[in-house]
Amino acid sequence: MSKELKQVCIPGPLIIGAGPSGLAAAVCLKKRGVPSLILEKENCMASLWNLKTYDRLRLHLPKKFCELPYMKFPSEIPAYPTKQQFINYLEDYAKTFSIEPMFGQEVRWTKYDRGMRLWQVETKESKFLCRWLIVATGENAEPVVPEIAGISNFGGRLLHTSIYKNGADFKGSKVLVVGCGNSGMEVSLDLCNSGAQVSLVVRDKLHVLPREIFGMSTFALSMWLLKWFPVSLVDGLILLCSRMILGDTGQIGIKRPEFGPLHLKNATGKTPVLDVGAVAKIRSSEVKVVCGIRRFTAKGVEFVNGEVQEFDSVILATGYRSNVASWLKEGNFFSQKDGYPKNPFPNNWKGEDGAYSVGFTRRGLYGASIDAQRVAEDIARQWKSQTKHLHLD
Repeated sequence: MSKELKQVCIPGPLIIGAGPSGLAAAVCLKKRGVPSLILEKENCMASLWNLKTYDRLRLHLPKKFCELPYMKFPSEIPAYPTKQQFINYLEDYAKTFSIEPMFGQEVRWTKYDRGMRLWQVETKESKFLCRWLIVATGENAEPVVPEIAGISNFGGRLLHTSIYKNGADFKGSKVLVVGCGNSGMEVSLDLCNSGAQVSLVVRDKLHVLPREIFGMSTFALSMWLLKWFPVSLVDGLILLCSRMILGDTGQIGIKRPEFGPLHLKNATGKTPVLDVGAVAKIRSSEVKVVCGIRRFTAKGVEFVNGEVQEFDSVILATGYRSNVASWLKEGNFFSQKDGYPKNPFPNNWKGEDGAYSVGFTRRGLYGASIDAQRVAEDIARQWKSQTKHLHLD
């Protein structure tokens, strides 16, 4: 016989996900007098950071752009906090505002009951009922493993960057890194520094920018320039400075797209790579740039140019994706195709029937903080209205 689920009624919003987005939403609600409950499938907060990131990871943007609402980073933390420093910040954030998620609560499905006018959220042991549902599972909920011909035939070590921690076990081995985003570049650098022979697959055109320009964060400089100049001009200035600092990346096998980095970010959400040392390794041939993969072989890969090489290990730096479409049984708010809200930023945060999203802006922690404030303000207005009516009754 199937086990009967415990039914739990939540007076305030139910938040799915205890990462930065979920924590920010809970704090913003609490500041407005609205209680909430966070459900988290893992047994820790910020599970992506705790369980699926490599050791050398730092925030790519300065800490002032990554602070959550109502709490700054400690002054002693460097401009670009380490992975552990950021995890500590999130844990302190939750402790400071007394946010206590329910752990080990993986959501099986969620749907809106129009008869009861409530959301039903089912986990392994319970069915939660709530008036407001906040989706905060993030853009990086599960790893993307590409379908490449022959990948199951490869006899070497094959892993996603969600498993990779550091290059200690790869010293002296030939490693192919598939994917040239921020993770692919940083993992290649880490492997190279650990004594591995590294090749990096660069299949598409991309923008690689210095993390800083003349001592100032490239991101901060871009945001400042956009206050005064159009995107096209700022793109031109950033690319000119990038060429002065990094040189012509086309000469090392990394060709730039026709459109500038800010234009592409606004149009497609594609983030430019911020270099922390990988370009120098590529320029010195310590990291070799190779073209796309046609198929895997038992001992390595065949590239699209016909060249065949053997590798001891392949690391897939192929990113993550949203998994909302797999459990949110609702077709109007989130796209079934990519798991993002159908309306782009800044109109991404509110759906129908009390459904909201936090952290799906393609603008990182900064975007999540904006979402959290908007969602909390909207729910607080409804909460106060309902409380007033209850009081009058």
